[in-house]
This record gives sequence, C-alpha cells and structure tokens, in this order.
Amino acid sequence: MLRAILKQAGRFGAVVLVSVAAIGGYCGYLQYYGNLHTVIPGQVYRSAQPSAAQIDEYASEYGIKSIINLRGENDGSPWYDTEIKAADARGIRHFDFRMSARRELSSQRIRELTELMRTAPKPLLIHCKSGADRTGLASVIYLHQIAGVPDDKAEGQLSLYFGHFSIPLLSQAYAMDASWEKFENTTGFEQLASAEEPAGSSMSLAAPKPVLGR
Repeated sequence: MLRAILKQAGRFGAVVLVSVAAIGGYCGYLQYYGNLHTVIPGQVYRSAQPSAAQIDEYASEYGIKSIINLRGENDGSPWYDTEIKAADARGIRHFDFRMSARRELSSQRIRELTELMRTAPKPLLIHCKSGADRTGLASVIYLHQIAGVPDDKAEGQLSLYFGHFSIPLLSQAYAMDASWEKFENTTGFEQLASAEEPAGSSMSLAAPKPVLGR
C-alpha cells in the first residue's frame, strides 16, 4: 500500500516538474522575442523592456508614437538611458509611470494610468521589465476602461499566455489581479452610488498626479 502511494506521489512530482519546466521554457521564449503582442491593432501594443533596436523596429512596423514605461524614471540606468535616446531619435513621446508588480495599485493610481493611456499619442507601446505583470494590468485597464471591452475578455491580458503566473499567496504578481478586482468593485459601488444620487448633485474625483512625459 505504502509502495503504491509513493509510486503515485513520484508520478505526480514528475508531472509537476515537467509542467514547471515547460512554463519556464515558454516564459524564456517570450523574453527572448521581446514578449511583443498587439492589444488593439493600430492603437496599443505591449512588450517587455525594449532594446534600442526593438524600439526602432516597432516604430517602423507599427508606427509607434508614444511609449509608457511602467518601471518609472531611472536616469543613469543603462536600460532607461538607452530607451530615452532611442525614443528621442524616432520622435516618440515618452512617459514614465512607476508601479510594482509586487504591490497592489490603488484605484486612484489606476485612474491616473487610465487617463495617461487615453491621452498618449497613438499607436502606443506599453512596457515593463518582462511585459507580463504590470503591462498585463495596464492592458486590461485600457481594454475595459477605454476601449469598452467586456471585463471577461479584457482580463485575458493577465494570463500565462503573456507570461503572467498568478496564484494567490504563492505568486507575488497576484497583486496585479487583486488590484483589478478591487478597482472593479470600487467602480461598481461608485456607479451604484451615482445612480442613486438626487438630481443636481455630482461626484468629483481628485485631480490625478502629474506624470512625467518627454
């Protein structure tokens, strides 16, 4: 009996190891090719941290007019200085919006990011380091809040297909999923409250914090 249990456990462990290896290999493949994907053709694209050559390639192929860097301003860092120089060379507007894949993004910050993405020149490229977590959340926000895509379809931008591995309590990147869920709940409550307000009353949101743009 014990031998049978151990045998089954060994098989299960082998399946887990193979699955982990397969996921790791797929994520490596995404990073090697820049994890570039189309969010909305002709409007929004998403990627991992782009090199100077990739920025030039994306500008030529997709006509990129602006870049939103979700890693935040990092003057002096080689990747950041390279990105700024490459964007300037192509006449691409550059915006910095700092967020972390490990910490939840507040509803107010989501509103600020929404407004930035809404007003940034199109076609727009959104990126973070790996193009999976922060970029995934930003893509969900754009599709649902700006393009009006149903939430069940928009949420597909936060998935393993793009390298986003998220399990509550086990994955730190789950903070991105939690951020969206809380924002959806907050938005739902606000819409309900607005619908129940007496005529003549109004609700106003705090003015968004300025975002650096180049």
